[in-house]
Amino acid sequence: MSETADGAASELEERHTGGSAEPRQTIEGLLEILDLERIEVNIFRGRSPDDGPQRVFGGQVAGQALVAAGRTVPSDRHVHSLHAYFIRPGDPAVPIVYDVDRVRDGRSFTTRRVVAIQHGKAIFTLSASFHKTEPGLEHQVEMPEVPGPEELPTARERLFQAFGKVPRFARWHPIELRPVGPLSFEVEQNPGLRTTRNLVWLKVDGKLPDDQMLHVCLMTYASDMTLLDTVLLGHGRTFAGISMASLDHAMWFHRPFRADEWLLYAQETPSAAGARGLARGLVYTQSGELVCSVVQEGLIRVLDDGSAGGG
Repeated sequence: MSETADGAASELEERHTGGSAEPRQTIEGLLEILDLERIEVNIFRGRSPDDGPQRVFGGQVAGQALVAAGRTVPSDRHVHSLHAYFIRPGDPAVPIVYDVDRVRDGRSFTTRRVVAIQHGKAIFTLSASFHKTEPGLEHQVEMPEVPGPEELPTARERLFQAFGKVPRFARWHPIELRPVGPLSFEVEQNPGLRTTRNLVWLKVDGKLPDDQMLHVCLMTYASDMTLLDTVLLGHGRTFAGISMASLDHAMWFHRPFRADEWLLYAQETPSAAGARGLARGLVYTQSGELVCSVVQEGLIRVLDDGSAGGG
């Protein structure tokens, strides 16, 4: 969100809430969250924001785990893939310990496994592979034709226009989102808007250092924000009456990119069944380079009668 638009939205929020708009996490605060404390050679400690969600955000623990893995790998090797499982809800009131297993250090590839621990139990596991850059064949799927981010309102602006305020979940993260298509509440109101595609422009709201690993970790953080929303869009549902949680998450990084420049997150959902939904996404730079692929399965448990939408 631009500084002007963000200021106007904040002013409107304060008017609506009597001058007591809740604090937002800043990009500086997010970078502090990702800057883990090293407490042993292969053991790191991370914390959660003081005023964050009631459960640790999945993108946070994934980003922190990748930071931990990356700090045990030579700087000339870049992460090209990760595979993760969300095992238990994270407790934001206590630190998270990240235990890194140096599985393999080969001539071209380095493999790491990370276990995130709270209260003596694993809450998350991540396996990541790092590769020394080398030349090879190249091709990519072309980027969808969509309006540019400058032509679109932010998700916060659209929510404020509809509800007179911005829900806390939408204003807390320092990631700017500009959806190309409908939001879930719009699809619930108008079933004709149902879609199994979810195209969103996103970027970190601030300038970042020239550290490729940091940009990858921030994209890992952001990748968990909208994927499962894609499943709801196909059923005309909002979060109301739905219990949702990420189950597993996989990412492949194809080319360098900057998380503080616009990226198109082209998401789709091929299937939902058995109280689980699958979503996948391709991430493109504004110039059309495919830089990342994402797949996630999540728990999507219907708690009401589902009258607002069926498959």
